[in-house]
Amino acid sequence: MWALLVCCRPPSWRQGKSNGILTLPIMSRNGRQALGKVRVDYILIKPIDGYSCDVRSSFCKYWKPRTPLDVGHRGAGNSTTTKKMAKIRENTIASLKSAANHGAAYVEFDVHLSKDHVPVIYHDLTCCISMKKKANATSLELFEIPVKELTYDQLQLLKLAHVNALKLQDHHDSVDEECSVSDNQPFPSLQTVLEGVPEDVGFNIEIKWICQEKSGKWDGNLSSYFDMNIFLDIILKTVLENAGNRRIVFSCFDADICTMVRLKQNKYPILFLTQGQSEIYPELMDLRSRTTPFAISFAQFENILGINVHTEDLLKNPHYIHEAKSKGLVVFCWGDDTNDPDNRKLMRDYGIDGLIYDRIYDSNPEQPNIFQVEQMERLKKGLPEEMLRSCLCSVDQYVCKSTHCSSSRVCMNTNGVADLKPV
Repeated sequence: MWALLVCCRPPSWRQGKSNGILTLPIMSRNGRQALGKVRVDYILIKPIDGYSCDVRSSFCKYWKPRTPLDVGHRGAGNSTTTKKMAKIRENTIASLKSAANHGAAYVEFDVHLSKDHVPVIYHDLTCCISMKKKANATSLELFEIPVKELTYDQLQLLKLAHVNALKLQDHHDSVDEECSVSDNQPFPSLQTVLEGVPEDVGFNIEIKWICQEKSGKWDGNLSSYFDMNIFLDIILKTVLENAGNRRIVFSCFDADICTMVRLKQNKYPILFLTQGQSEIYPELMDLRSRTTPFAISFAQFENILGINVHTEDLLKNPHYIHEAKSKGLVVFCWGDDTNDPDNRKLMRDYGIDGLIYDRIYDSNPEQPNIFQVEQMERLKKGLPEEMLRSCLCSVDQYVCKSTHCSSSRVCMNTNGVADLKPV
């Protein structure tokens, strides 16, 4: 048996480049003759700059089995591009609070960076600035600008409307007259959201990154973006330092981002977002995100929590849910099809773990979420029977308001165990 011995001579690594493509010559062992070339896609994963992880708590692969969780899409829902738009501006503190008040276990939102590296909440990679033409006061000229080209302070000055809405002659922004500094303010910072939304509602944080379509087109026509390590370090540090006891699940359409989040920190889990086989969205260049079976294999290989699949694909192939869960993966679903109550019932019957949908207020009255209910049940178990018998307050309230109970202060410690303390 003959064997051809060859070697690859890699060029020097570009300083600070976190990901990219290397084309390496294949050299013969004798004579140093070039025999061919090999293409290598690489990512360079660095520790989070200025932050040390520990093993005091880790939920990267932990998921407590529950009934399917309601997740508020962009908070109270898409307010820009769907047929039935949410009545509250998406991805704002007001929208996130609205979903939380109507029983959402988690609220989903998108995060990326401003020019001065502030993590901001906004769905699209670009925003539109409108200018009225002098000759025609009603005519608008739109300029599309990447969010990453504007500083946080500049983003706060924008009067925001979606490009599709601006083109409508009868367009009117319901929050135009409101104070610029309010819960309806677009582009809130991630830190502001962490501080402004009650801690007992979980966050499903979608990390926004540019994706390339199979045709070669890039999201927002952005072929270049931030350095991946710097980008993630800023977002992860903001969450790790400000999340407190909040439940956090990350998600991303970019497979490399999922790998890096999994390896950079060990506290919070991540779901791999995939559109699967879709008639709505164009195919992506990355093979790992083209089909749900590919996404399942990737999530299992990288040891991440699970996948977040387009509902359109799951309605056609419901066996994907069982297949993923049989391999120890958590499965969420997203997309306009999830807005249909009948489809949500089907997904629940199939065993989905989380449903991301719009306008949760249309389906649920104001009510506590499942985590609040569980906390109250733990609280009840820790109270004396005499107090429970004399208690006149609703089980949905955190602190009893009856005369008998008002003589005591009931606190929940970090383990969810009731501590009874006299006032």
